[in-house]
Amino acid sequence: MKIPSSIWTLLIGIVLTLASFWYGQNHGLLPAAATDEAVLVDGLFNAMMIVSTGIFLLVEGILIYSAFKYRRRAGDNEDGPPVEGNVPLEILWTAIPAIIVIGISVYSFDVYNEIGGFDPHAIHEAPMSQESMKMPGHGSAFAQRAGTALAATLSDTPPSTEPNLNQEKSDEAMQDPATAEVRNADQIPQLRNAPGVGIVAPTIGGTPDKAGKPAELQVNVTGLQYAWIFTYPETGITTGEMHVPIGREVQISMTANDVIHAFWVPEFRLKQDAIPGRQSEIRFTPKKAGDYVLICAELCGPYHGAMRAPVVVEPQEAFDKWMQEQLVASKETLNQAIAVNPTDLSPNEFLAPYTKDMGIKPEILHQVHH
Repeated sequence: MKIPSSIWTLLIGIVLTLASFWYGQNHGLLPAAATDEAVLVDGLFNAMMIVSTGIFLLVEGILIYSAFKYRRRAGDNEDGPPVEGNVPLEILWTAIPAIIVIGISVYSFDVYNEIGGFDPHAIHEAPMSQESMKMPGHGSAFAQRAGTALAATLSDTPPSTEPNLNQEKSDEAMQDPATAEVRNADQIPQLRNAPGVGIVAPTIGGTPDKAGKPAELQVNVTGLQYAWIFTYPETGITTGEMHVPIGREVQISMTANDVIHAFWVPEFRLKQDAIPGRQSEIRFTPKKAGDYVLICAELCGPYHGAMRAPVVVEPQEAFDKWMQEQLVASKETLNQAIAVNPTDLSPNEFLAPYTKDMGIKPEILHQVHH
């Protein structure tokens, strides 16, 4: 019995759909999802894998089938049949990809909005200036304004009377003595906000239901060649590894002391640039305990590949214990320093005998200290 082509088409479509859904959910290409935001990103990635797998199997299947079905037989020297086109088919294979692209775009924006990437309130907090709202007049004037707007993200021009949110956030972070000790904000001017929008460097993370609410834990992060330094405000803790508790929203406030770096933990599915002169933020809520690695994802120099730092996600009890250990260690270090250097010598004067034996000049020590 000959099975109708329509039945074959239906069966093949079912098989392709099932195979695509299975592989899209079981590809195993992503590391563990360690934050609540990672679940949203993984859902988008899985949906894209389902669509991509289905299209790949369909296209490659048709190519392989056609290569065997319509191959040239021995002794067949005739020309192929003239096929001028098939308008319905062309409309179909144009409309289907367009629908897929639009659907993925809408889904992507929804996920971006859910993790706090788009904050419509930021636009209303600092409305557009009158100059930016004017319609373009002469071509040269419009081009000049466009160039100025583009350059404003990299410089502090043109002068503005609007509040400098980067400066405000920098001043807020520098109120923490430990953070002020690490950052050289006094040497790096805080650039002005994006013209006409009034926002600081991009902020990502934090679901809409938490918008406008302070995070449960704040960590100040400073990037420099080639290390990450973490400070916990109001505790005096400065460390080279970051600890965060499970189930509490964490806000990372970051900047860089020299060049652009990028805060990226693959298991968190979030990435944010640390830019000199700008105050970037990223929010996430850890959900899976484990030891992870913070990677700099921005080429920052010859030792960029070694710029990594451990990130520990742990239960609240373990986090509290770690905090206490850090506080005790900081106090012990301070007591040891006082015991070893009981006089009022400056760091340069106190270290002078040792640095002389090591061949380190006082000028170099002064430069490292500052």
